Formats: sequence, C-alpha cells, structure tokens
Amino acid sequence: MVEQLGLIGCGLMGGSFALALKKAGAVKRVVGFSASARTIQRALELGVIDVAATSAAQAAQGSDLVLVAVPVAATEATLRAIAPEILATTLVMDVGSTKRDVVAAARLGLGAKIGNLVPAHPIAGREVAGVENALADLYQDKQVILTPLPENTPAQLQQARDVWTALGSRVLNLTPEAHDAAFAAVSHLPHMLAFAFMNAISSQPNSAELLALAGPGFRDFTRIAASDPTVWRDIMRANRDELLAQSQRFQQQLQAFDHALQSDNTEALVHLIQTASQTRAQWQKTGPT
Repeated sequence: MVEQLGLIGCGLMGGSFALALKKAGAVKRVVGFSASARTIQRALELGVIDVAATSAAQAAQGSDLVLVAVPVAATEATLRAIAPEILATTLVMDVGSTKRDVVAAARLGLGAKIGNLVPAHPIAGREVAGVENALADLYQDKQVILTPLPENTPAQLQQARDVWTALGSRVLNLTPEAHDAAFAAVSHLPHMLAFAFMNAISSQPNSAELLALAGPGFRDFTRIAASDPTVWRDIMRANRDELLAQSQRFQQQLQAFDHALQSDNTEALVHLIQTASQTRAQWQKTGPT
C-alpha cells in the first residue's frame, strides 16, 4: 500500500497512474503538482488527485512514492527540485519514452540520491493528451519496461515491480541503451513516419480531396500522427542517433520497393510484400497487446 503518491505532472500518463492506483486500492493519498493551474483544478475535479501542491517539491514531501510524468526535457530540473525531499525509503519513477537521457538527467538532478530512481517506461498511451483523457485501466495488460540502475537495491526494484503489477502491467527489465535502441525501431520511427506521411498528404494541392477518400486503413496507419508535438519533439531529439539509424534502415527498404516498381519486377514486389505480411502475421500471434 502506498501511503502517499507524489504526482508531478497530472496529464494523461500521470493522471492514469493515479487513477489506476486508486482503482486497485493501492494508495491512500495523492498529492499532485502541475505547472498548469487549469490542469491541477481539473485533476482535483476529476478525483485524480486529493491535494494540490504548489510545487514539485511540495508534492514529493512526505511521499513514499513519487511519479515524475513530465516531458523528458524537464526531467533534470524536476528531479533537482525534489531531491531535498527524497528520503532513503522514497521510490521515484518516471514514465519517459527514452531512458539514457533520463538517467543522465537524474544523475545531475538527484546526485547521491540517484539510487532512489527506478526508470520506467509503460508501453501505453493515447493520441490525445491531458488529464481529461486519463484512464484508470490505461496500464492494464500493458508492458512496462524498467531500466534498473547499478545503485538500485533489490528491495527498490521489487517495490517498483510490485507497483506496476498492482496496476495489471507486465514488467520487463532492459538496460537504458537496449531500451532506446529498441524503441527507436518500434515506436519512435513509426511516429516519425506517420508525421511525415501526413505532411506529404497535406502538402499536395488536392489534399482535402485525398483525405475525403481515406478509409479505415488510412485511419489506422495515421492515428499516431495526432500525438502531442511537444512530447514527440523531445523524444525524437533525445533519441536522435538511434532514430536516425532506424530511419536509414527504413529508407533502404523503401528504396527496394522503388527499384522493384521502376524495373517492373513483380517477383521482387511479391517477395517484399510477402516478407512484411508474414512478419506482421507472426507478431500478431505472439506480440504484446
């Protein structure tokens, strides 16, 4: 049981975490802080938080669990602000989509208290942001990646696992490096492609007519293009090198399709499509929800 959750960032991810803990009966009190006064007010009205804090430090004060759910670029400043309130028994987690930069920021912001942080990345989300869109079951049956630090104790790691398990999540450990390399491929690049594809459509003179003809496949493929620009700007910059490497791999595959079309090589086209189709079908059978 969490006596007090200090929630720093009361948007979709942080708000859903608080609601999930409450639904599970795993928290007694939630003290929340957001830089937006409107967000804090809505979080109170929606029952996401019980008490509004006037600063990140105040939200962390007296909390046995602190969740930092802020844009990755704000991690260092946030952790630096709460560091004086972190006790030996305090567990700190984040929900950032990149991990190497979060760990580097934490070492600067937390200093000797770095061991209190267990970096986390729940593989869950929505294309809409804001506390109004928070869901108590957002993390149910979803995978959560922990990237433990050398300074973490076994007890802290177990506590982190227990928290996410209580929310119905499946927990997996990776190194920060392995995490960022993997998610450049399966998350960050797909978002960049969706953004680029929508821009390619909208830049055409007849874009309105094209969009009027779009169907379910277009809708499914472009859903993530509606994601928050500020959040994804920070993610893409933080994981730039890995993302660029994945972009090059994608461009090589796109060129393979171009060459097959230019040469009217039907066998090559079938092979390219069949390879993708079989890989997708296999993932559908065994991949995470």
